[in-house]
Amino acid sequence: MGILKKLINKHTLSLASNAIMPLVGMVTVSLLARNLSEADFGNWILFLITFTLANLLRSGFLQTSLVKFYAGASKKRAFNVAGSTWVLGFALTVILGFISLLAYLFYSGDIAMEITIKWFGIIFFSTLPSSIALWILQAEQRFDRAFLLQLIGQGTFFVSVVILILLHKIDFQIVIYGYFISALITSILATLFGWAKIMAIPHKTKECIKEMIAFGKYSIGTSISSYLLRSSDTFIIKYMFADPAAVGIYYLPQRLMEVIEIPLRSFISTALPNMSAAVHKGDTRHMTYIMKKYAGILTVLLIPVSIAAFIAAGLIIEVIGGQKFVHSEAANVFRIFMCFAILLPVDRFFGITLDVLNKPHYNLTKVFLMLVVNVIGDFIGIYFTHSIYGVALASILTFLMGIIYGYWVLKKNLNFTIRDILKLGFVETRILAIDLINKAKQKIFNNAA
Repeated sequence: MGILKKLINKHTLSLASNAIMPLVGMVTVSLLARNLSEADFGNWILFLITFTLANLLRSGFLQTSLVKFYAGASKKRAFNVAGSTWVLGFALTVILGFISLLAYLFYSGDIAMEITIKWFGIIFFSTLPSSIALWILQAEQRFDRAFLLQLIGQGTFFVSVVILILLHKIDFQIVIYGYFISALITSILATLFGWAKIMAIPHKTKECIKEMIAFGKYSIGTSISSYLLRSSDTFIIKYMFADPAAVGIYYLPQRLMEVIEIPLRSFISTALPNMSAAVHKGDTRHMTYIMKKYAGILTVLLIPVSIAAFIAAGLIIEVIGGQKFVHSEAANVFRIFMCFAILLPVDRFFGITLDVLNKPHYNLTKVFLMLVVNVIGDFIGIYFTHSIYGVALASILTFLMGIIYGYWVLKKNLNFTIRDILKLGFVETRILAIDLINKAKQKIFNNAA
Protein backbone atom coordinates (compact mmCIF):
# COMPACT_ATOMS: atom_id res chain seq x y z
CA MET A 1 0.00 0.00 0.00
CA GLY A 2 2.90 2.36 0.80
CA ILE A 3 4.45 1.91 -2.64
CA LEU A 4 1.05 2.29 -4.31
CA LYS A 5 0.52 5.52 -2.39
CA LYS A 6 3.88 6.85 -3.58
CA LEU A 7 3.19 5.82 -7.17
CA ILE A 8 -0.18 7.59 -7.22
CA ASN A 9 0.93 11.22 -7.14
CA LYS A 10 0.33 14.37 -9.16
CA HIS A 11 2.86 13.30 -11.78
CA THR A 12 1.39 9.84 -12.40
CA LEU A 13 -2.19 11.19 -12.30
CA SER A 14 -1.30 13.87 -14.84
CA LEU A 15 0.42 11.26 -17.01
CA ALA A 16 -2.58 8.92 -16.72
CA SER A 17 -4.92 11.73 -17.71
CA ASN A 18 -2.82 12.67 -20.75
CA ALA A 19 -2.39 9.02 -21.79
CA ILE A 20 -5.78 7.44 -21.04
CA MET A 21 -8.06 10.26 -22.24
CA PRO A 22 -6.68 10.30 -25.81
CA LEU A 23 -6.94 6.50 -25.84
CA VAL A 24 -10.61 6.61 -24.79
CA GLY A 25 -11.21 9.28 -27.42
CA MET A 26 -9.49 7.19 -30.08
CA VAL A 27 -11.59 4.12 -29.23
CA THR A 28 -14.77 6.24 -29.36
CA VAL A 29 -13.82 7.63 -32.78
CA SER A 30 -13.05 4.09 -33.96
CA LEU A 31 -16.51 2.91 -32.88
CA LEU A 32 -18.15 5.84 -34.66
CA ALA A 33 -16.09 5.21 -37.82
CA ARG A 34 -17.26 1.60 -37.89
CA ASN A 35 -20.93 2.22 -37.13
CA LEU A 36 -21.79 5.53 -38.80
CA SER A 37 -22.28 5.85 -42.53
CA GLU A 38 -19.37 7.45 -44.38
CA ALA A 39 -21.37 10.65 -44.81
CA ASP A 40 -22.40 10.79 -41.14
CA PHE A 41 -18.86 10.07 -39.96
CA GLY A 42 -17.50 12.81 -42.22
CA ASN A 43 -20.08 15.23 -40.79
CA TRP A 44 -19.10 14.24 -37.25
CA ILE A 45 -15.40 14.88 -37.98
CA LEU A 46 -16.33 18.28 -39.44
CA PHE A 47 -18.25 19.15 -36.27
CA LEU A 48 -15.39 17.92 -34.08
CA ILE A 49 -12.78 19.97 -35.95
CA THR A 50 -15.00 23.09 -35.78
CA PHE A 51 -15.63 22.64 -32.07
CA THR A 52 -11.98 21.85 -31.30
CA LEU A 53 -10.81 25.00 -33.10
CA ALA A 54 -13.32 27.16 -31.19
CA ASN A 55 -12.28 25.51 -27.92
CA LEU A 56 -8.66 26.21 -28.81
CA LEU A 57 -9.47 29.92 -29.10
CA ARG A 58 -11.11 29.93 -25.67
CA SER A 59 -8.49 27.86 -23.87
CA GLY A 60 -5.66 29.65 -25.68
CA PHE A 61 -6.98 32.98 -24.41
CA LEU A 62 -7.70 31.93 -20.83
CA GLN A 63 -6.05 28.70 -19.67
CA THR A 64 -2.41 29.74 -19.36
CA SER A 65 -3.30 33.15 -17.92
CA LEU A 66 -5.57 31.56 -15.29
CA VAL A 67 -2.90 29.06 -14.21
CA LYS A 68 -0.21 31.76 -14.20
CA PHE A 69 -2.16 34.27 -12.07
CA TYR A 70 -4.02 31.70 -9.90
CA ALA A 71 -1.27 29.23 -8.87
CA GLY A 72 0.45 30.23 -5.63
CA ALA A 73 -1.69 33.37 -5.25
CA SER A 74 -3.47 34.42 -2.04
CA LYS A 75 -7.06 33.24 -1.56
CA LYS A 76 -8.42 36.69 -2.38
CA ARG A 77 -6.29 37.00 -5.50
CA ALA A 78 -7.24 33.46 -6.59
CA PHE A 79 -10.95 34.37 -6.30
CA ASN A 80 -10.32 37.55 -8.34
CA VAL A 81 -8.68 35.48 -11.08
CA ALA A 82 -11.37 32.76 -11.06
CA GLY A 83 -14.19 35.33 -11.17
CA SER A 84 -12.50 37.32 -13.93
CA THR A 85 -11.96 34.11 -15.93
CA TRP A 86 -15.68 33.37 -15.71
CA VAL A 87 -16.54 36.84 -17.03
CA LEU A 88 -14.06 36.61 -19.91
CA GLY A 89 -14.98 33.00 -20.67
CA PHE A 90 -18.69 33.83 -20.76
CA ALA A 91 -18.08 36.89 -22.97
CA LEU A 92 -15.99 34.91 -25.47
CA THR A 93 -18.55 32.08 -25.49
CA VAL A 94 -21.40 34.54 -26.10
CA ILE A 95 -19.52 36.11 -29.03
CA LEU A 96 -18.86 32.77 -30.74
CA GLY A 97 -22.35 31.57 -29.84
CA PHE A 98 -23.89 34.69 -31.40
CA ILE A 99 -21.89 34.13 -34.60
CA SER A 100 -23.19 30.55 -34.62
CA LEU A 101 -26.78 31.80 -34.16
CA LEU A 102 -26.46 34.25 -37.06
CA ALA A 103 -25.03 31.51 -39.25
CA TYR A 104 -27.93 29.22 -38.30
CA LEU A 105 -30.56 31.89 -39.05
CA PHE A 106 -29.16 32.78 -42.46
CA TYR A 107 -27.78 29.44 -43.61
CA SER A 108 -29.87 27.35 -45.97
CA GLY A 109 -28.33 24.27 -47.49
CA ASP A 110 -26.97 20.95 -46.33
CA ILE A 111 -28.96 19.59 -43.37
CA ALA A 112 -25.82 18.17 -41.70
CA MET A 113 -24.12 21.56 -41.77
CA GLU A 114 -27.30 23.09 -40.35
CA ILE A 115 -27.19 20.63 -37.45
CA THR A 116 -23.49 21.42 -36.87
CA ILE A 117 -24.11 25.17 -36.78
CA LYS A 118 -27.16 24.79 -34.52
CA TRP A 119 -25.54 22.54 -31.92
CA PHE A 120 -22.10 24.14 -31.94
CA GLY A 121 -23.22 27.16 -29.88
CA ILE A 122 -25.31 25.07 -27.48
CA ILE A 123 -22.51 22.61 -26.76
CA PHE A 124 -19.91 25.40 -26.58
CA PHE A 125 -21.94 27.00 -23.78
CA SER A 126 -22.43 23.69 -21.99
CA THR A 127 -18.66 23.00 -21.85
CA LEU A 128 -17.70 26.36 -20.28
CA PRO A 129 -18.03 25.31 -16.59
CA SER A 130 -16.12 22.05 -17.07
CA SER A 131 -13.36 23.84 -19.02
CA ILE A 132 -12.88 26.47 -16.31
CA ALA A 133 -12.96 23.73 -13.66
CA LEU A 134 -10.16 21.83 -15.42
CA TRP A 135 -8.00 24.96 -15.64
CA ILE A 136 -8.55 25.76 -11.94
CA LEU A 137 -7.80 22.17 -10.92
CA GLN A 138 -4.55 22.34 -12.90
CA ALA A 139 -3.62 25.57 -11.10
CA GLU A 140 -4.43 23.92 -7.75
CA GLN A 141 -2.52 20.78 -8.82
CA ARG A 142 -5.57 18.64 -8.08
CA PHE A 143 -4.84 16.22 -10.90
CA ASP A 144 -6.90 13.52 -9.20
CA ARG A 145 -10.03 15.64 -9.60
CA ALA A 146 -9.03 16.75 -13.11
CA PHE A 147 -8.58 13.10 -14.10
CA LEU A 148 -11.99 12.22 -12.65
CA LEU A 149 -13.67 15.13 -14.44
CA GLN A 150 -12.12 14.17 -17.78
CA LEU A 151 -13.08 10.54 -17.17
CA ILE A 152 -16.69 11.59 -16.57
CA GLY A 153 -16.73 13.62 -19.80
CA GLN A 154 -15.07 11.05 -22.04
CA GLY A 155 -16.67 8.10 -20.25
CA THR A 156 -20.28 9.28 -20.48
CA PHE A 157 -19.90 10.00 -24.21
CA PHE A 158 -18.27 6.60 -24.78
CA VAL A 159 -21.10 4.86 -22.91
CA SER A 160 -23.72 6.81 -24.87
CA VAL A 161 -22.09 5.74 -28.15
CA VAL A 162 -22.03 2.09 -27.06
CA ILE A 163 -25.72 2.25 -26.04
CA LEU A 164 -26.68 3.83 -29.37
CA ILE A 165 -24.80 1.10 -31.25
CA LEU A 166 -26.50 -1.64 -29.25
CA LEU A 167 -29.91 -0.05 -29.87
CA HIS A 168 -29.12 0.40 -33.59
CA LYS A 169 -30.14 4.07 -33.27
CA ILE A 170 -26.87 5.66 -34.27
CA ASP A 171 -26.63 8.51 -36.76
CA PHE A 172 -24.97 11.95 -36.90
CA GLN A 173 -27.74 13.88 -35.16
CA ILE A 174 -28.18 11.31 -32.37
CA VAL A 175 -24.41 11.31 -31.74
CA ILE A 176 -24.56 15.11 -31.39
CA TYR A 177 -27.28 14.67 -28.75
CA GLY A 178 -25.06 12.19 -26.89
CA TYR A 179 -22.11 14.59 -27.00
CA PHE A 180 -24.26 17.42 -25.64
CA ILE A 181 -25.62 15.28 -22.79
CA SER A 182 -22.12 14.15 -21.75
CA ALA A 183 -20.86 17.76 -21.86
CA LEU A 184 -23.83 18.96 -19.82
CA ILE A 185 -23.44 16.22 -17.18
CA THR A 186 -19.72 17.00 -16.82
CA SER A 187 -20.32 20.73 -16.38
CA ILE A 188 -23.18 20.22 -13.90
CA LEU A 189 -21.02 17.91 -11.77
CA ALA A 190 -18.03 20.30 -11.98
CA THR A 191 -20.29 23.09 -10.72
CA LEU A 192 -21.96 21.00 -7.97
CA PHE A 193 -18.58 19.76 -6.69
CA GLY A 194 -17.43 23.40 -6.46
CA TRP A 195 -14.48 22.79 -8.78
CA ALA A 196 -15.59 25.43 -11.31
CA LYS A 197 -15.59 28.16 -8.61
CA ILE A 198 -18.75 29.75 -10.03
CA MET A 199 -19.27 31.54 -6.70
CA ALA A 200 -16.10 33.54 -7.44
CA ILE A 201 -17.86 35.60 -10.14
CA PRO A 202 -18.77 38.47 -7.72
CA HIS A 203 -15.06 38.69 -6.85
CA LYS A 204 -14.06 39.71 -10.37
CA THR A 205 -12.18 43.00 -10.73
CA LYS A 206 -11.63 45.30 -13.69
CA GLU A 207 -7.91 45.34 -12.99
CA CYS A 208 -7.68 41.55 -13.07
CA ILE A 209 -9.78 41.34 -16.25
CA LYS A 210 -7.50 43.89 -17.96
CA GLU A 211 -4.44 41.97 -16.76
CA MET A 212 -5.78 38.69 -18.16
CA ILE A 213 -6.74 40.31 -21.48
CA ALA A 214 -3.25 41.81 -21.79
CA PHE A 215 -1.73 38.36 -21.26
CA GLY A 216 -4.41 36.44 -23.19
CA LYS A 217 -4.07 38.40 -26.42
CA TYR A 218 -0.57 36.97 -26.76
CA SER A 219 -1.31 33.45 -25.50
CA ILE A 220 -4.19 33.06 -27.96
CA GLY A 221 -1.83 34.13 -30.74
CA THR A 222 0.65 31.51 -29.54
CA SER A 223 -2.07 28.81 -29.53
CA ILE A 224 -3.19 29.66 -33.07
CA SER A 225 0.42 29.83 -34.31
CA SER A 226 1.13 26.45 -32.67
CA TYR A 227 -1.92 24.97 -34.38
CA LEU A 228 -0.75 26.35 -37.73
CA LEU A 229 2.76 25.03 -37.04
CA ARG A 230 1.35 21.52 -36.54
CA SER A 231 -0.89 21.77 -39.61
CA SER A 232 1.36 23.61 -42.08
CA ASP A 233 3.24 20.47 -43.17
CA THR A 234 -0.01 18.74 -44.14
CA PHE A 235 -1.32 21.71 -46.12
CA ILE A 236 1.98 22.18 -47.97
CA ILE A 237 2.26 18.46 -48.82
CA LYS A 238 -1.30 18.47 -50.14
CA TYR A 239 -0.53 21.55 -52.25
CA MET A 240 2.87 20.43 -53.57
CA PHE A 241 2.30 16.74 -54.28
CA ALA A 242 -0.15 15.40 -56.89
CA ASP A 243 -0.43 12.04 -55.13
CA PRO A 244 -2.98 12.37 -52.26
CA ALA A 245 -1.39 9.33 -50.60
CA ALA A 246 1.57 11.56 -49.60
CA VAL A 247 -0.59 13.24 -46.96
CA GLY A 248 -1.49 9.88 -45.38
CA ILE A 249 2.12 8.67 -45.49
CA TYR A 250 3.30 11.80 -43.65
CA TYR A 251 0.29 11.87 -41.29
CA LEU A 252 1.00 8.40 -39.83
CA PRO A 253 4.42 9.25 -38.30
CA GLN A 254 2.96 12.59 -37.22
CA ARG A 255 0.29 10.74 -35.25
CA LEU A 256 2.94 8.48 -33.72
CA MET A 257 4.62 11.60 -32.32
CA GLU A 258 1.61 11.77 -29.97
CA VAL A 259 3.48 9.15 -27.91
CA ILE A 260 6.14 11.81 -27.24
CA GLU A 261 3.51 14.49 -26.61
CA ILE A 262 1.84 12.51 -23.80
CA PRO A 263 4.68 12.78 -21.22
CA LEU A 264 5.42 16.31 -22.46
CA ARG A 265 1.88 17.52 -21.72
CA SER A 266 1.93 15.67 -18.41
CA PHE A 267 5.17 17.28 -17.21
CA ILE A 268 4.03 20.72 -18.36
CA SER A 269 0.71 20.34 -16.52
CA THR A 270 2.52 19.69 -13.24
CA ALA A 271 5.41 22.11 -13.78
CA LEU A 272 3.40 25.17 -14.85
CA PRO A 273 1.59 25.80 -11.51
CA ASN A 274 4.82 25.19 -9.56
CA MET A 275 6.74 27.63 -11.73
CA SER A 276 3.96 30.22 -11.45
CA ALA A 277 3.87 29.86 -7.66
CA ALA A 278 7.65 30.38 -7.50
CA VAL A 279 7.39 33.58 -9.58
CA HIS A 280 4.60 34.89 -7.32
CA LYS A 281 6.97 34.44 -4.38
CA GLY A 282 9.71 36.28 -6.27
CA ASP A 283 11.84 33.13 -6.34
CA THR A 284 12.99 33.05 -9.97
CA ARG A 285 15.95 30.89 -8.94
CA HIS A 286 13.62 28.06 -7.89
CA MET A 287 11.50 28.61 -10.99
CA THR A 288 14.64 28.20 -13.13
CA TYR A 289 15.51 25.01 -11.22
CA ILE A 290 12.04 23.56 -11.96
CA MET A 291 12.39 24.43 -15.66
CA LYS A 292 15.85 22.84 -15.87
CA LYS A 293 14.79 19.77 -13.91
CA TYR A 294 11.68 18.93 -15.93
CA ALA A 295 13.19 19.78 -19.33
CA GLY A 296 16.36 17.86 -18.44
CA ILE A 297 14.64 14.69 -17.20
CA LEU A 298 12.39 14.54 -20.27
CA THR A 299 15.34 15.08 -22.62
CA VAL A 300 17.38 12.33 -20.95
CA LEU A 301 14.44 9.89 -20.98
CA LEU A 302 13.74 10.62 -24.64
CA ILE A 303 17.28 9.74 -25.76
CA PRO A 304 16.92 5.92 -25.39
CA VAL A 305 13.30 6.09 -26.56
CA SER A 306 14.32 7.95 -29.73
CA ILE A 307 17.18 5.53 -30.44
CA ALA A 308 14.91 2.50 -29.99
CA ALA A 309 12.16 4.05 -32.15
CA PHE A 310 14.74 4.96 -34.83
CA ILE A 311 15.93 1.34 -35.02
CA ALA A 312 12.44 -0.19 -34.91
CA ALA A 313 10.74 2.42 -37.14
CA GLY A 314 9.90 -0.08 -39.89
CA LEU A 315 8.26 -2.51 -37.47
CA ILE A 316 6.34 0.28 -35.68
CA ILE A 317 4.96 1.65 -38.96
CA GLU A 318 3.94 -1.86 -40.09
CA VAL A 319 2.14 -2.60 -36.81
CA ILE A 320 0.30 0.74 -36.73
CA GLY A 321 -0.34 1.37 -40.42
CA GLY A 322 -0.35 -2.10 -41.94
CA GLN A 323 1.34 -3.56 -45.01
CA LYS A 324 0.44 -0.69 -47.33
CA PHE A 325 2.89 1.61 -45.49
CA VAL A 326 5.79 -0.87 -45.29
CA HIS A 327 7.47 0.17 -48.56
CA SER A 328 6.54 3.85 -48.29
CA GLU A 329 8.56 6.78 -46.92
CA ALA A 330 6.66 6.60 -43.60
CA ALA A 331 9.37 4.69 -41.68
CA ASN A 332 12.19 7.05 -42.74
CA VAL A 333 10.02 10.11 -42.00
CA PHE A 334 9.46 8.66 -38.52
CA ARG A 335 13.23 8.23 -38.12
CA ILE A 336 13.76 11.89 -39.00
CA PHE A 337 11.11 12.84 -36.42
CA MET A 338 12.96 10.81 -33.78
CA CYS A 339 16.10 12.84 -34.53
CA PHE A 340 14.46 16.07 -33.35
CA ALA A 341 12.23 14.51 -30.66
CA ILE A 342 14.90 15.19 -28.02
CA LEU A 343 14.64 18.92 -28.83
CA LEU A 344 10.95 19.09 -27.91
CA PRO A 345 11.20 19.25 -24.07
CA VAL A 346 13.65 22.17 -24.03
CA ASP A 347 11.70 24.07 -26.71
CA ARG A 348 8.38 23.55 -24.91
CA PHE A 349 9.71 24.50 -21.48
CA PHE A 350 11.39 27.62 -22.85
CA GLY A 351 7.92 28.61 -24.12
CA ILE A 352 6.07 28.14 -20.83
CA THR A 353 8.93 29.83 -18.93
CA LEU A 354 8.45 32.94 -21.08
CA ASP A 355 4.72 32.85 -20.24
CA VAL A 356 5.37 32.38 -16.52
CA LEU A 357 7.79 35.35 -16.53
CA ASN A 358 4.94 37.43 -17.97
CA LYS A 359 6.63 37.69 -21.36
CA PRO A 360 3.98 36.02 -23.58
CA HIS A 361 4.87 38.36 -26.47
CA TYR A 362 8.28 36.70 -26.66
CA ASN A 363 6.67 33.25 -26.68
CA LEU A 364 4.36 34.37 -29.48
CA THR A 365 7.39 35.68 -31.41
CA LYS A 366 9.18 32.35 -30.83
CA VAL A 367 6.32 30.26 -32.21
CA PHE A 368 5.78 32.66 -35.12
CA LEU A 369 9.47 32.45 -36.07
CA MET A 370 9.24 28.66 -35.91
CA LEU A 371 6.20 28.77 -38.21
CA VAL A 372 8.04 30.98 -40.73
CA VAL A 373 11.14 28.74 -40.66
CA ASN A 374 8.96 25.65 -41.05
CA VAL A 375 7.02 26.96 -44.06
CA ILE A 376 10.14 28.27 -45.86
CA GLY A 377 12.05 25.12 -44.91
CA ASP A 378 9.27 22.89 -46.29
CA PHE A 379 9.39 24.52 -49.73
CA ILE A 380 13.21 24.50 -49.82
CA GLY A 381 13.28 20.87 -48.64
CA ILE A 382 10.78 19.78 -51.30
CA TYR A 383 12.73 21.70 -53.97
CA PHE A 384 15.97 19.84 -53.20
CA THR A 385 14.63 16.37 -52.27
CA HIS A 386 11.46 16.21 -54.40
CA SER A 387 9.89 14.17 -51.60
CA ILE A 388 8.26 14.46 -48.19
CA TYR A 389 11.69 13.86 -46.64
CA GLY A 390 12.39 17.54 -47.26
CA VAL A 391 9.34 18.48 -45.18
CA ALA A 392 10.43 16.23 -42.31
CA LEU A 393 14.00 17.56 -42.37
CA ALA A 394 12.73 21.14 -42.20
CA SER A 395 11.20 20.31 -38.80
CA ILE A 396 14.69 19.92 -37.32
CA LEU A 397 15.54 23.51 -38.26
CA THR A 398 12.15 24.63 -36.94
CA PHE A 399 12.73 23.37 -33.41
CA LEU A 400 16.36 24.49 -33.40
CA MET A 401 15.07 28.00 -34.14
CA GLY A 402 12.65 27.75 -31.20
CA ILE A 403 15.42 26.70 -28.82
CA ILE A 404 17.93 29.30 -30.05
CA TYR A 405 15.46 32.19 -29.81
CA GLY A 406 14.02 31.02 -26.47
CA TYR A 407 17.50 30.61 -24.99
CA TRP A 408 18.59 34.04 -26.26
CA VAL A 409 15.61 35.77 -24.61
CA LEU A 410 15.67 33.81 -21.35
CA LYS A 411 19.41 34.33 -20.84
CA LYS A 412 18.66 38.04 -20.45
CA ASN A 413 16.52 37.26 -17.39
CA LEU A 414 17.75 33.94 -15.96
CA ASN A 415 21.10 32.42 -15.07
CA PHE A 416 21.39 29.01 -16.75
CA THR A 417 22.89 27.22 -19.75
CA ILE A 418 21.79 24.35 -22.00
CA ARG A 419 24.55 22.32 -20.36
CA ASP A 420 22.92 22.97 -16.94
CA ILE A 421 19.65 21.48 -18.22
CA LEU A 422 21.30 18.31 -19.51
CA LYS A 423 23.51 17.92 -16.43
CA LEU A 424 20.60 18.32 -14.00
CA GLY A 425 18.50 16.01 -16.18
CA PHE A 426 21.08 13.20 -15.88
CA VAL A 427 21.44 13.74 -12.11
CA GLU A 428 17.68 13.79 -11.42
CA THR A 429 17.03 10.81 -13.71
CA ARG A 430 19.73 8.82 -11.92
CA ILE A 431 18.18 9.68 -8.55
CA LEU A 432 14.75 8.61 -9.78
CA ALA A 433 16.13 5.33 -11.16
CA ILE A 434 17.99 4.51 -7.93
CA ASP A 435 14.91 5.36 -5.86
CA LEU A 436 12.70 3.07 -7.95
CA ILE A 437 15.24 0.23 -7.78
CA ASN A 438 15.52 0.56 -3.99
CA LYS A 439 11.74 0.56 -3.61
CA ALA A 440 11.47 -2.55 -5.78
CA LYS A 441 14.19 -4.31 -3.75
CA GLN A 442 12.45 -3.34 -0.51
CA LYS A 443 9.16 -4.69 -1.82
CA ILE A 444 10.78 -8.01 -2.82
CA PHE A 445 12.52 -8.24 0.57
CA ASN A 446 9.25 -7.58 2.45
CA ASN A 447 7.39 -10.19 0.41
CA ALA A 448 10.16 -12.75 0.99
CA ALA A 449 10.10 -12.05 4.73
